[in-house]
Amino acid sequence: MLVSLGLTEQSDRLYRAILRRPDLAVADAAKELGVTEEKVREELEELTRLSLLTPTWRRDGRLRVVAPKAALDSLLAHQQAEIVERQRALAESQAAADALLTQYAELHPEEPEQGAERFLGVEAVRAKITELTADVRTEIISFHPGGPQPAAQFEASEPITTGLLDRGVKVKGVYQDSLRNDPVSVEHARWLTEHSGELRTVPSLPMRMIILDRQKALVPIDPADSSLGAVLLREPGAVAAFCALFDAVWATATPFGEPARRSLDDPGSQPRELLRLLAQGYTDEAAARRLGISLRSERRLISELMEKLDAQSRFQLGQRAVEHGLL
Repeated sequence: MLVSLGLTEQSDRLYRAILRRPDLAVADAAKELGVTEEKVREELEELTRLSLLTPTWRRDGRLRVVAPKAALDSLLAHQQAEIVERQRALAESQAAADALLTQYAELHPEEPEQGAERFLGVEAVRAKITELTADVRTEIISFHPGGPQPAAQFEASEPITTGLLDRGVKVKGVYQDSLRNDPVSVEHARWLTEHSGELRTVPSLPMRMIILDRQKALVPIDPADSSLGAVLLREPGAVAAFCALFDAVWATATPFGEPARRSLDDPGSQPRELLRLLAQGYTDEAAARRLGISLRSERRLISELMEKLDAQSRFQLGQRAVEHGLL
C-alpha cells in the first residue's frame, strides 16, 4: 500500500505485519515473512528512518509502530522533501546547461548554422515553409512542377503570398505550360500577376524548389516524389547552384500573359521537350508526368508530331527529329 510513498515491497509487508500484531518480535517477523532476521533488521532500520517505527526495538526487540496518522504525515513530509531536493538539483542542472551553451556561443560566434536539415512528410515541409516565409526580406523564387495545382493549395498559399508582397518581397514562380489549360490555375496566375507577383511557364521542370533571399534552398529529398519530404540547404555553394538553375530556367520561360510556345522550331516549346524526353527513354506515362499533362494529351501530342514529321512509327519519329535538327 505504501510503496508509492517510498517504501520497498518488503518493508511495506513488514509494516503491515506489525500493524496486525503489535509487539511482534524480530524472530517472529522473520518467520512470518519468510526471510532472515538480518533482512528484517535492515527493513526495520528503513521503517525507523521513515519515522513509521519507534527506535525502542533496538533495545528490547519489541516492534512498536508510531500512530498511523503521525507516521503518514512524517512519510509524506519526507517524500515532499525529496521532491524539493530533486527540483533543486534539476534547477542546478538547467543553470549549468544554460551557462555551458552561453559559453559555447561566446567562443564560437561566427560558427555557421547546420548546413542541411531534413523534414519528413508533406505536413512537416508545409510547417517549415510557413516559418521560413515569415523571415524572408527581399525575394522568394520557386519551381512548381506537376501541372495544374489543386484549388485548395492555391487558397492556402494566397494569404502567405499576400503578406510577402505587402512587405515588398519579390515573388517569382515558374510553373509548367500545362497550367495554362486549367481554369483554376489560370485564375491563380492572374491573381498573382495582378498583385505584382511574377509567373512564367516552361514545358517541364526538374524538381520542386523554393529559394529564400538566395540564402536558403528547400529542395525535395527525392525529386521524383516530393511527398517524402525536403532538405533545407544553407551552404552558399549549394544554394548558388540552385539559384543558377532557377535563373537559367527563368530566362527561357514564357511570362504568363504571353502565349505558350508551341512551334516545333522553338527549342523551348512543349513539342520539342516531348521529343527530348522520348529520346532519353521516358515512357509515355513518365513523359506525361514530367510535362504535367494527362497520358491522353501526351499521346495526342505524339500523333501530331508523327503527322508533322511524316513518321509512321516511334522509331521513325526519332529519325525524322534528328534529320530536322530537333534533337
